[in-house]
Amino acid sequence: MRGQVQGVGFRPFVWQLARRAGLAGQVRNDGSGVRIDIWGSESALDDLLGQLQQEPPPLARIEAVEWTPLNTPTPKGAFEIAPSGSGRVSTEIAPDAATCASCLAEIFDPHDRRYGYPFTNCTHCGPRLSIVERIPYDRAATSMRAFEMCKACRREYEDPADRRFHAQPNACPACGPRLWLEDKSGEIACEDPLAEAARALRGGAILAIKGIGGFHLACDATNADTVAELRRRKHRVAKPLAMMAGSVAQIRRFCHVSEEETRHLTSSAAPIVLLENRDGAALACIAPGQSRTGVMLPYSPLHHLLMDAVGGPLVMTSGNPPGAPQVTCNAAARAELAGIADAWLVHDRAIVNRLDDSVLRVDLGAPYILRRGRGLAPEPLKLAEPFSGAPPTLALGAELKSTFCLLKDGHAIPSQHIGDLKTAETYADFRAKIALFRELFRFDPAVIAVDRHPDYLSSIWGRALAQETGARLIAVQHHHAHMASCLAEHRIAPGQGQAVGIILDGTGFGTDGTVWGGEILLGGHAGFKRKAHLPQVALPGAEQAIKEPWRNSVAHMSAALGPDWQRHLDGTGLRSRLAKKPVSFIAQLIDKNVNSPLSSSTGRLFDAVAGALDLAFDGQHYEGQAAMELEAIAAAHSARAGSYPVDICAGGVLSFAPLWRALLGDLRAGVDRGVIAARFHNGLAAILAQAARDIAAEAGADCVVLSGGVMQNRLLLEALHGQLGACGLDVLVHRRVPANDGGISLGQAAVAALA
Repeated sequence: MRGQVQGVGFRPFVWQLARRAGLAGQVRNDGSGVRIDIWGSESALDDLLGQLQQEPPPLARIEAVEWTPLNTPTPKGAFEIAPSGSGRVSTEIAPDAATCASCLAEIFDPHDRRYGYPFTNCTHCGPRLSIVERIPYDRAATSMRAFEMCKACRREYEDPADRRFHAQPNACPACGPRLWLEDKSGEIACEDPLAEAARALRGGAILAIKGIGGFHLACDATNADTVAELRRRKHRVAKPLAMMAGSVAQIRRFCHVSEEETRHLTSSAAPIVLLENRDGAALACIAPGQSRTGVMLPYSPLHHLLMDAVGGPLVMTSGNPPGAPQVTCNAAARAELAGIADAWLVHDRAIVNRLDDSVLRVDLGAPYILRRGRGLAPEPLKLAEPFSGAPPTLALGAELKSTFCLLKDGHAIPSQHIGDLKTAETYADFRAKIALFRELFRFDPAVIAVDRHPDYLSSIWGRALAQETGARLIAVQHHHAHMASCLAEHRIAPGQGQAVGIILDGTGFGTDGTVWGGEILLGGHAGFKRKAHLPQVALPGAEQAIKEPWRNSVAHMSAALGPDWQRHLDGTGLRSRLAKKPVSFIAQLIDKNVNSPLSSSTGRLFDAVAGALDLAFDGQHYEGQAAMELEAIAAAHSARAGSYPVDICAGGVLSFAPLWRALLGDLRAGVDRGVIAARFHNGLAAILAQAARDIAAEAGADCVVLSGGVMQNRLLLEALHGQLGACGLDVLVHRRVPANDGGISLGQAAVAALA
C-alpha cells in the first residue's frame, strides 16, 4: 500500500481487520509504504482490500495498491505487526490533524482520565509536523521527548488494539504537557487556567494563546470595543481578522454555511474557511469592507475546552508584532506581545515548526486554497508519470507568500506558508525550514529552481545553495511557474498538448526586463509564448504606487485617455479628490520615466479602478485591500450590471480606453459604485475570455489555466470559468496549492525537473 500510510494508524487498522477475519500473516512498514503478507480465501482477501481502500484510517491516504501471489505455506499463529523492513523506510510526515470525535468525547467525559486535558490526542489526531525535529518519526525525535509516558499511556502506546498504538504525542494529565495562565508579573495562581482565561476573555481582555503551530491573539468577537483595541495595539487598522466559533450552529448566527463548507470546517485539516456574511453589521469590526469572514472551528482539545468555557465566538488572529512571523515560543511571546496581550495562556510543549492556519474558500463547488499551512502541509502531491524519473528538485518560490517545494519520486512536497521574506525573522525561518525538510525527507537536490528576479531573497539563497551542493541552477519565469503549478497539480503531463494560461497577479519579472502581471501565455511545462497582455503602464513612485491606489488611477487614466485625460473628470468627483494630491509631480515622474517602471500588472489595474471609486484612495493598510473592497461592492450586482468594453490591439495588447470613458461617464451619471465595480469585473472577464478563446482556437489547444494572485477574486474566477467552459474548453483552477505566490514553488519545480 503506497501513499500516506505510515504514522497514521494504518498497521493496527490492518491488524484488527485481519484478526477479525481470521486471516494469517503480518503487516510492516517498508521503504515504499506498508507491506502486508496475508493468507486466506479469495473472498476474504477481497473483502479486506475493499475495506482498506474504502474506509482507511482517518489520516491515511492510499495512492496505489500493488499485489502479487505468495507461493508459500500459510504461516501458523495469528496475524501480527512485524518490525519495519530493512532498507530506507518512508519518511513521509502527516499534517497536524484536528481533534477526533473519540478524543473529544474523552475530554468532556467526567469519568475519563483525560477529562478536561487540553493535550489529548491519538493516532487519528493531534500534532505531527509542528513537533517533529528529525527522522525517523518517533517520540525521541519530537518535542514530546521531554515528557516520559506514564504506565497507563505506555500500555496504550504498545497495544495494537488501542487507537493510541504508536501515537508519538500520546500523553495524559499525569505525564504530559502542562497548561498555565500568566500576566505581565508571572504565573497566575488558579486551579483551572482555562476557566480563568475564559472569564478574562468575556470581560474584554486580549489573550495570547499558544496553539499547535504558534500563538494567537484572542478576544471576544462580539465586543466591538475590544476588537477595536486589538486593532489599535496590533496596528492592524483594517485587515480582516479570523474568527473561531464553537460549532457550525454558532457560525450560522453570523454566516451562511453550505454543506461543502461544513465538510471543510469539520475536516481533519480544520482550516479557516471564508464564508458569506449573514449580517454584515455584526461582523463589520472583524472584516471591514468585506462580504466574507474567515471562520474556523476548534481544532485542538485546548481550543475545544476554551470555546466551551467562553460560550461565544472569539477573534483568533496570528500572534505576532506588525510585519513579523507568528511567535512560537513562550519567551518570545512574553517579549514581543507585551504591548498587545493582557495575559498569556501557555504550555510547555515546544512548537518546533511554525504553522499558520490554512485558509480556503469554496469556489465552483470545491475547495480553493488561499494559504496552505496547518492541517494541509506537508501532504505530498502525486504528479504525472513522467515526473517519476525526474532528478530531485528543490524550488525556492517567490519573495511574498513564500513557500518552497521538494520534488522527488514523482511527488511534489510543498512546504507550509512561510510569509514575506523581506523581514529578517521570516527569511531566517525560510532557510531553517529548507534545512529541516531536507533532513526529514532525506533530500539532496540535483536541481535547484529559482525565480528569474535576481534580487528576490529566495533566488539569492537558491544560488548560494546551488553553489554549496553542486546542484544545477535553473531560473523560471514567474508567470510560467504560475501556469506550470496549476498544470502540475492537475497531473497534466509534459507534452500532453499546449495550454492557454490566463495569469493575473501584481508583480513578476518578465523576460523583457519589465514588470509583468496580466499575461495570456501559450505553452506548458517545457516553455511558453506570451500571446497577449495588459498594457504596460507606469508605476509612479514604484513601491509607493502599490501602497497608494490614487497613483495608479492617475497613471492608468493618463495612459488610456491621453495627455488631456483630466478633462474627463468633470462631474465625477475625482477632480476634487485629486486636487489634494501632487498630480502634476506624478505626471512628471511618468513623462520623464523617473522611478516609474512600466508594468502590465492586473493588480495595479484593480487599484486604479478602486481608487477612482474612492476605495482605499489614499492608501492601502494591507496587500490587496483596494481590490478586495472593489470585489465586495460588485458582488451583489455582477449578474445584471452589464460590462464595460475593452479592445484588443496589435500584438495582443489590451486597450482600456473605452472602459475608462464608460466608467467615468457612469460616475458623472451617479451610477451606484457597486454597479460600476461589477461592470469593470464583467468587462475584464469578457475580454480575457475572448482573447483566450482566440489563442486556443489558433493553436488547437483545448485547455485553459487560470492562475496568479488576482485569480483569488471570486467574481473574475467564476466569470472566466463559466465563459470558457461554455465554449467547450477544459478550464483548470487551483485546488491543492494557492493560485497566488504561495503555489509558485510547485510550478518552478515542475518546470526545472524536466528542463
